[in-house]
Amino acid sequence: MAIDLFSIGKFTVHGYGLMIGLGFIAAVIAGSRLAKRRGLSDDHFVTMAMLVLIIGFLGGKLLHIIVEFRTFLTDPMSVIGSEGFAVYGGIITGIATIFVYCRIKKLKFPEYIDLFAASVPINQALGRLGCLLAGCCYGRPTDSHFSLVFPEGSMAPPGIRLIPTQPIMAAENFVIFLVVCGYCVLSSPGREGKPAKLKYIDGVPTTLYLILYSVGRFIIEYFRDDYRGSVGIFSTSQFIALFTFAAGLGMFIYLVMNERRIKD
Repeated sequence: MAIDLFSIGKFTVHGYGLMIGLGFIAAVIAGSRLAKRRGLSDDHFVTMAMLVLIIGFLGGKLLHIIVEFRTFLTDPMSVIGSEGFAVYGGIITGIATIFVYCRIKKLKFPEYIDLFAASVPINQALGRLGCLLAGCCYGRPTDSHFSLVFPEGSMAPPGIRLIPTQPIMAAENFVIFLVVCGYCVLSSPGREGKPAKLKYIDGVPTTLYLILYSVGRFIIEYFRDDYRGSVGIFSTSQFIALFTFAAGLGMFIYLVMNERRIKD
């Protein structure tokens, strides 16, 4: 477990950056294949993905600066130049980017945001393995054998047993990927025109992602030991998760009830 995997001359491959890159590639492949399966434009999806990568990164960085604002005021470069990144900032600005792009290109926003809801979790899962390699997002000290011990040079406190929050978060996001992407696949027509096994409802993949991610993130925050800002008794991420969960659940109930009304 080290921040740097290997070096070739002056070129160094960082574990965190490598896993983020692999995660992005995996998400683009998954989303593109799903777009074709659903009869949508994979070209538009890839273009949006590139924009989300750039603008979402800036959004995640901005929220990290807000969380670390006191440190930012005294030493700006230590915050801007760090590997710190707030996932929720990336999610919020990413959604806004997709919305604006769809409005400009006259595309149906629910159809494309669902593609991202189905594919982004695999990016997050591999990204959390990058956190593991870097030692960031580490857990609380524990006496349990179900733990991780980080070496010197990582961002986590070295030489002591810590709750393995990074692998837990990676597993959580992988499960979300299977659930949301699985729903999209099972609700799409099969080969040779075979009927879908589930009824597809626009927006449901997005609501599933918001609900599952919010619940998992809210819980795991209690086991992390790195400072992430706070709002009252909650960490910043927990506070945001309350709203994303409520939004996801409210949207899910509305979409399902509306579908039943249409059937009736």
